[in-house]
Formats: sequence, structure tokens, C-alpha cells
Amino acid sequence: MKDELLFKIGQSVRYLRLKQGISQEELAFKSSLNLNSISTLERGINNVKIKTLYKIAQALNVDVNDILNCKF
Repeated sequence: MKDELLFKIGQSVRYLRLKQGISQEELAFKSSLNLNSISTLERGINNVKIKTLYKIAQALNVDVNDILNCKF
């Protein structure tokens, strides 16, 4: 069973990433995370750490609030 909040956060990251036209691999590189972390986050499989969310926000040049409040 998927956690709805984690799924929405993951979809928000995916939306913002695709909006910028970058791949999961590129986001992983820019955020100093591994590809598996990006993939599982976008699918809402694993809980996301605050530090990880900040790294992703920085890599996407957005505020963490943009990820949490994304309207897509």
C-alpha cells in the first residue's frame, strides 16, 4: 500500500524534474544522490529524509516548499 503523502512528494519531484527537461540520472548527479534514491522517491516507495529533499530542491533550483506545495 502506497503512502499518499510520499507518493505526492515523489510526483512533485518528478513534475519539477520533467518541467526542467532533466533525467533522473542528471538529478541524481546534481543532488549527489544515487539513481535508485531518485527513482524510489519519485515512486513514493521510501520515506524521504529532510536533507535529501533539500539536496533535490537545490539541484532543481527550487525551494523545498515548491516541492511540498506543487500543484500539478
